[in-house]
Amino acid sequence: MKKYLSPGLLVLFFVLSAIGHYAHWSATLEFIISAVAVIFVAGFLGKATESVAHYAGQRLGGFLNATFGNAAELIIAIMLIREAKFDMVKASITGSIIGNLLLVLGLSLFAGGLKYKVQKYNVSLAGMNGSLMIVAIIALFVPAIFLNTHVLHEEDRNVLSLVVAGVLIVAYILWLIFSMITHKNYLADVTESEDQELPHEHEPTWSKKRSILYLVVATVMVAFVSEWLVHSLDTFSTKFGLSEIFVGAFVVAIVGNAAEHSAAILLAMKNKIGAAVEIAVGSSLQIALFVAPVLIFVSHLFGKPMDIVFTVIELAAIGVAVFIAKSITQDGQTNWYEGLLLIAVYCILGFSFYLV
Repeated sequence: MKKYLSPGLLVLFFVLSAIGHYAHWSATLEFIISAVAVIFVAGFLGKATESVAHYAGQRLGGFLNATFGNAAELIIAIMLIREAKFDMVKASITGSIIGNLLLVLGLSLFAGGLKYKVQKYNVSLAGMNGSLMIVAIIALFVPAIFLNTHVLHEEDRNVLSLVVAGVLIVAYILWLIFSMITHKNYLADVTESEDQELPHEHEPTWSKKRSILYLVVATVMVAFVSEWLVHSLDTFSTKFGLSEIFVGAFVVAIVGNAAEHSAAILLAMKNKIGAAVEIAVGSSLQIALFVAPVLIFVSHLFGKPMDIVFTVIELAAIGVAVFIAKSITQDGQTNWYEGLLLIAVYCILGFSFYLV
């Protein structure tokens, strides 16, 4: 009975969410049902990712989870771009970055730290991640500073945005080659060789092919449920008096990151902190270095150019998140209190955005 309960609830809430969307139920009810559906779908995606990671290795598994998790956010952002809601797109990008660096990473370190006193992962990888986060900050700060100080003309806004976006995409692709091919062993997780000796470890439930199939299916389900939930956001946020920047940076971002939340926490609790960090930090880097730049080019294809210039509030939030995340992860070892610190910063930013 227990074996079929979770899949049954997954299908039930997915179907209810679809009916609520297409039958035009009240926005509040549609929002609640879709949010519950996201939780079940995210759990399904987390289990599929964990299974794939068993066959592919922790780093590649973490990368796959970050990629599939961000697919939903990319789809949501593209839909918002088509409606020319650029402010909400940028807010959701901001929320995704700080959500992964503070909430997802924080909950992972906290949950894993409660079970294991100290968890270690590759310190070289921690250093490289820190450097990439700094590059992401520079790429977002420079256009804002140069344009807002009127050193550059307004007509240069789109050109600068395209150039910065292009450079970031190339840098991210080369990072994948560096980390996955040329320096794969150099950045390998420190617990990888001990995986079979980890407590409570067991063989995955699904075969390799079935795991990959379920990973794809779960991602598609996340994309649909996220779209239905976003559809109800305007009415829901208006009803409860929530600002567009808060909705974009926290509500949309938390929904989009639901998949990473469950997968990263589950892996951290199995002492696979390297994979958990790869999911949280890797997802933030992928958003900043790849997803955001791709959205710049997509907006031009739609004939509705979006620039890469973020507001001071958004830049401050991203800068704070990068600063504390780099400070905590640079030594290659973590504990539950460091996770608590990240969550505390996230709460401070969340309440500040709520008051905007």
